Amino acid sequence: MSYPNDVAAADALHQKYNELKKEISKVIVGQDQIVEALLISIFSNGHTLMIGLPGLAKTLLVKTLSQVLDLDFNRIQFTPDLMPSDITGSEILNEKREFQFLRGPIFANIILADEINRTPPKTQAALLEAMQEKTVTINGQLHQLPNPFFVLATQNPIEQEGTYALPEAQLDRFMFNVFLDYPTYEEEIEIIKKTTSNHKVEMNKIIHSSDILAFQELVRKTPVADNVIEYAVKLVSKTRPDSPFASEEIKKYIEFGAGPRAGQFLIIGAKAHALLNGKYSPDIENVKAIALNILRHRLIKNYRAEAEGVKIESIIAGIL
Repeated sequence: MSYPNDVAAADALHQKYNELKKEISKVIVGQDQIVEALLISIFSNGHTLMIGLPGLAKTLLVKTLSQVLDLDFNRIQFTPDLMPSDITGSEILNEKREFQFLRGPIFANIILADEINRTPPKTQAALLEAMQEKTVTINGQLHQLPNPFFVLATQNPIEQEGTYALPEAQLDRFMFNVFLDYPTYEEEIEIIKKTTSNHKVEMNKIIHSSDILAFQELVRKTPVADNVIEYAVKLVSKTRPDSPFASEEIKKYIEFGAGPRAGQFLIIGAKAHALLNGKYSPDIENVKAIALNILRHRLIKNYRAEAEGVKIESIIAGIL
């Protein structure tokens, strides 16, 4: 769908966002902040790592999201014996004795990489390379992934035995790291009512892939004031122990701070957050609104912080 100007496109994005939230709420009870974070990530052309206990409807949330966005969806269950070719696909010799490429499950618009830390580093790297390059290379042949392409990886915060933690350099490729918490008492009652009856919900497609690509382009070219960029860069600098902006708490508890990619995501995410909430340009409040999800997995605590039980969230709250 084309719009006469960027203002009209921004108004359309704000309206579509409200429609998306309303449609998703037919199935997903609560989790408004998680839904907003996922949509910001999609319109920013980023990926999200979600931490949550089993049974909190992560798969249902992503599947519902793919339905209202009219996108192809695949779920990949990561296990210790999963090979890179199980994700990307492989070449086989067909009946004509010719090599034929069989696409793996990664060839979809939205990928749910379930329990990504359950699989060895080689398989993790295959997924993360595809996330970065948006391509898959098999025997020297380049295969383009669908566009738009969005990965939602999940991790279970318990049962860490036999898992393979993602290296910091690979964690940095995720735009957001969001925490999925238990529903409230009232929300849980509504969940039980909805899921223990034979009532079926018909989901409407709110936007399509071409709209998403257009909105991603709109987010990119949204203007941002210099003072907002300076705030984002200073915020990232504050996370580094050797920075002149670092607080005593950062110097005391943080081994390594966030890199430049954090600043890039802060600005592009602030643009998307502003547009979704009816503003034509982001301000410092938009940066603050998304800062926790962007910085959470980019700050590395030292041994002292681990010993004293200091949480990353409280450190980020301090610098904000």
